[in-house]
Amino acid sequence: MQPTAAATFAAPLDAVGPESPRWSAWRRHFERNKRRPLPRVDDAGEIPNAWRAPLSRSLARFQLGEGGEGRIAKEIWRVRLPGIDDDYRVALGHFVAEEGRHARILGAMVRALGGELLRNQWTEALFVRGRRLAGTRMKLLVLLAAEVIGIGFYGLLADRLPEGDIRRALREIAADEQSHLQFHRAYFRTETTSAFRRALFVATWRTVATAACATVLLDHRATLVALGIPSDRAARRLLDLIARVEDDVLA
Repeated sequence: MQPTAAATFAAPLDAVGPESPRWSAWRRHFERNKRRPLPRVDDAGEIPNAWRAPLSRSLARFQLGEGGEGRIAKEIWRVRLPGIDDDYRVALGHFVAEEGRHARILGAMVRALGGELLRNQWTEALFVRGRRLAGTRMKLLVLLAAEVIGIGFYGLLADRLPEGDIRRALREIAADEQSHLQFHRAYFRTETTSAFRRALFVATWRTVATAACATVLLDHRATLVALGIPSDRAARRLLDLIARVEDDVLA
C-alpha cells in the first residue's frame, strides 16, 4: 500500500527515542534504496491531451528543484551539530543522491509528456539563493519543508491521474519523500530538547513551511486548474501536513 498524505509520520527506523536517532539504520535504508532500478516512464498515453502541457510544466519545475541539493552533502562534513555522527553525514549524502534519482524520473516524465526541461525558474532560483545564505540548520529546515511540499503535491497529482506509468512513478517518489521527511524530522527532534529551542523551531518552521506552501500553490495554479484540483483542497492538504510535522517533531 502506498502512503497517503494522511498517513501518520511514524517510522520504525528513524529513532529509538526522541534523543537517540539510529543514523546507522537510515544509512542502511538509503543504501538499500540505491539498488533499485528506475521505474519505467516511457508512455504517457493515459494522460488526457489537455492535461499534458500544464502537467509537464509543473513536473519540470519540480525536476529542477530535486537535483539541486549537492552543497549540503559536502557542507555537513565541515560542521558540528548536536545529535549527528558520521552515519548521519553519509545518510545525508545518500538522501541527496536519491533526490537526484527523483530528478531523473521527473525528467523522464516531462519527456514522455512531450514537455521540455528547464534551465532555471524564478521560484527555484529564489529558493536556492535563500538556502545558500542560511546556516546549516536552516538549510535542513528548508529541506524538511520541501518534503512536505513533495508529499502533498505529488500525492495530489497521483490521486487525480489515471493509472499508468506517470501515476506509478509519482507514487514511488512520494513514498521516498515520506521517508525523507521522517529522516529530517528525526534530526529536528534532537534540536528541540529545551523550551527555547522548541519555541524557535515552531516560529521558524511555520514561517518557512507556510511560505513554501504559498509559493507552490501560486507557481502551480495553472496545473491545479487544468486537472480540476481545487486550490483550497490543495492548500488544506499542505497546511495539514505542516501542522502534523510540527506535532511530530515536538512529540
